[in-house]
Amino acid sequence: MNRIIGSLIGTAAVVALLVQGPAASSRNQSMLEFTTMTPVTGPYVGASNPIRGINGGGLPWQIASATGELSSNGRLEVEVRGLVLFDGPPVPEARRGTNPIPSFQAIVSCLTITDGSPATVNTATAPFPASSSGLSEIEARLSLPHPCIAPIVFVGPNGTTWFAASGRS
Repeated sequence: MNRIIGSLIGTAAVVALLVQGPAASSRNQSMLEFTTMTPVTGPYVGASNPIRGINGGGLPWQIASATGELSSNGRLEVEVRGLVLFDGPPVPEARRGTNPIPSFQAIVSCLTITDGSPATVNTATAPFPASSSGLSEIEARLSLPHPCIAPIVFVGPNGTTWFAASGRS
């Protein structure tokens, strides 16, 4: 009798895990992982060619490396290294290869549907410290729209300007 009860309890536990496991993981799946970002350069410098309503920085930038992950529950982790002003013209010589901005923010841009129409929603993190050598680690939880289609992660000085964007240069 004890064996039967033990088997039933064990079976019930396994079934509960199987039913709950996929549901729990679907709430926190990775939506976007990247191991590179591209810096603002060329026609994307300045306000002439914004991407999803976000302007490029006023000067060209360069980046040594970047990694990041955005989860479906809004958890965002971004690490940038060497995100600095371009080491060449048109950047003034004294500012080349440096980051003059004390903090960076990440912006997640999603395409979504609002009242049956397509819309873009840009959501920014709070500021995170950035070194003069362009090192910054951003960890935040954002409230993302549902659905969040084709997310792009930007890093910049505020929620309306970008210096680097997820993607390959």
